[in-house]
Amino acid sequence: MDYSHDTFISPYTWRYGSEEMRSVFSEVHKRKLLRRVWIALAKAEMKAGLVSEEQLEELIVHKDDIDIDRATEIERDIKHDLMAEIKTYAEQCPKAGGIIHLGATSMDALDNADAIRFKEALCIVEEKTKELIQVLSDKALEYKDVPTMAFTHIQPAEITTIGYRLAQTIQDLSDDLDDLIYVKERIRGKGFKGAVGTLASYAELLKDKKMSAGDMEDEAMAELGIKAFTASTQIYSRKQDIRIIEVLSKIACTLAKFSLDFRILQSPPIGEFSEPFGKHQVGSSAMPFKRNPINSEKIDSLSRLISSAYMSAWQNASMTILERSLDDSANRRIFIPESFIALDEMLMTEIRIVKGMNIHSTATKRLMANYGIFSATERVLMETGKRGADRQEMHEIIRELSLKAWQEVQSGRDNPLKREMMEDERILQYLQKDEIENLLDASSYIGEAAERTEKVVQAATRPR
Repeated sequence: MDYSHDTFISPYTWRYGSEEMRSVFSEVHKRKLLRRVWIALAKAEMKAGLVSEEQLEELIVHKDDIDIDRATEIERDIKHDLMAEIKTYAEQCPKAGGIIHLGATSMDALDNADAIRFKEALCIVEEKTKELIQVLSDKALEYKDVPTMAFTHIQPAEITTIGYRLAQTIQDLSDDLDDLIYVKERIRGKGFKGAVGTLASYAELLKDKKMSAGDMEDEAMAELGIKAFTASTQIYSRKQDIRIIEVLSKIACTLAKFSLDFRILQSPPIGEFSEPFGKHQVGSSAMPFKRNPINSEKIDSLSRLISSAYMSAWQNASMTILERSLDDSANRRIFIPESFIALDEMLMTEIRIVKGMNIHSTATKRLMANYGIFSATERVLMETGKRGADRQEMHEIIRELSLKAWQEVQSGRDNPLKREMMEDERILQYLQKDEIENLLDASSYIGEAAERTEKVVQAATRPR
């Protein structure tokens, strides 16, 4: 089982994600969780008189003695991975081997272990999402009142601020975080309900005992520290997987949108943002001058994998025939861990980008000089209207002058709009030249951007 680069191994094994997240979805951790489930069941059954204290102690002593090689050897023969792990554990526990998994079906162990594991993984995502919100908030507050061009339809529009632009992502991430916490707090295991979820096998075991099957399930789940679904089939409802993947997909969507915007803002015609770039970093094997936004591109690339996982989760939930079919098993081994590890990589990468991002004031000033004045013409329109001008006529005058100035800018020349408006007699009927000049100063045309940025940050960084 010691794989090397001589064979295919997933990039998620060594290239993407943190050691912490990969450990959660490791085979060793999975098997330790299974043994934790069996121990919890044995503790509950001991209280019912089905398991001795000596047997329980033996299970606990060997709970971390994972032997994947031996389990794999057994599985080759019996063709059942969970029974192979049970037999491996039983070989290590000669006194307790006979009571491991007593009354249970495979999914009593696997679905409870998965519920614990998914909750652990969501905790990791939660902490990194909070960290990203904080580093974005620090940048947003620093640049909350720094004006820059806003773009609609990928065309220069009106003025926003750099901080307010970042606040949009912070607000979305804050909503995503609330959703994540809601889902995490409601993760449930299957419980201990047997082959079709009726608890029949446990009820049979507990005949003439003082403990009911329901009481035993409550005892075992309390030991595991998670709640159980009230009702189940052989498995917990796969709708839970949809909820988990959906919340991961929402965060991935927010990061993908921010990363795409970052890539556009890093393009030389705009040039306002740029990713941190190492001293020895190579941008292109062919073009030595290149500084490509490779980290933002990676985030966008991984986000597509997470979004595609939703359909697998949906199909698993909708196609679970009657009390159970096994056609969800293989794909869940793949898309759930990969979605968590991919998002983990995305969050770590985004945190590094935001911490080290460059915001180029020269580019911001160039954009404002070339395009900011166009948005400020609205102030002239409103002020002339207040002073008695015909709104429609003034709109047409400003439109004609703006289109003429736009052509000049597109030809690479300086924007002549301020000069043209300050010399236009039709506008001068209502405004003085210095008034026109002041109104065309777009840097102050930011509305409540700074105040709204502060409100977003305050809400997003609140204790949860």
